[in-house]
Amino acid sequence: MAPDLILIVEDEPSIAEVVGLYLRRASYEVAFARDGLEAQQKIESNPPDLIILDLMLPIIDGFEITRWLRDQSDTPIIMLTARRDEVDRIAGLEMGADDYIIKPFSPQELVSRVRAVLRRTKPQADESTEQPISFPSMVIDPRTRLVTVGDEEIALTAKEFDTLWLLAKHPRQVFTRNHVLERVWGISDYIDPSTVTVHIRRLREKIEPDPSAPLHLLTVWGVGYKFEP
Repeated sequence: MAPDLILIVEDEPSIAEVVGLYLRRASYEVAFARDGLEAQQKIESNPPDLIILDLMLPIIDGFEITRWLRDQSDTPIIMLTARRDEVDRIAGLEMGADDYIIKPFSPQELVSRVRAVLRRTKPQADESTEQPISFPSMVIDPRTRLVTVGDEEIALTAKEFDTLWLLAKHPRQVFTRNHVLERVWGISDYIDPSTVTVHIRRLREKIEPDPSAPLHLLTVWGVGYKFEP
């Protein structure tokens, strides 16, 4: 089996070199892009399995690359940012990033996050045997990873689908944000629990008739979230 291809989009050569070195040691194939335009060209010519994306890039910044990519693909994205403001991290997650890491960072930690994101975004072996879950107004199919609401097929990102699938498989069971992180992301130490809040908000916007008054993805105040059939 060919190794996973990781595209490192970073305009600081020293950072890109170190990250590439650690990823190669971890048996990944590595490609590089120095700006947003080059990243787009490489993504189109040889789609990677995961993208490590700096936010502050020349020509086209990381936010624009994320928007562009999410219009056509669910390729996992780990954002790199020197900004510590929560609003920037939340903005990246709302656009569809799977994880973020703040500079300066440990290259070994980044490799661990790459492993975790790939583990959670790659189709699992038992998904082909899972049967769709049907509710009066919704069908969730793990084989196609599509959700049908009424007569409309709703395309979700990998993390959105996994979050919905977890909650829908256990209707009315309440999950804390940390439990969702552990079950969907595979880790809870690295990721801010607000990541779950962002994904729930985006799911509501896609599957709820009125996201401000959800019928299915309910908040249990002070505890977490549950799925109401």
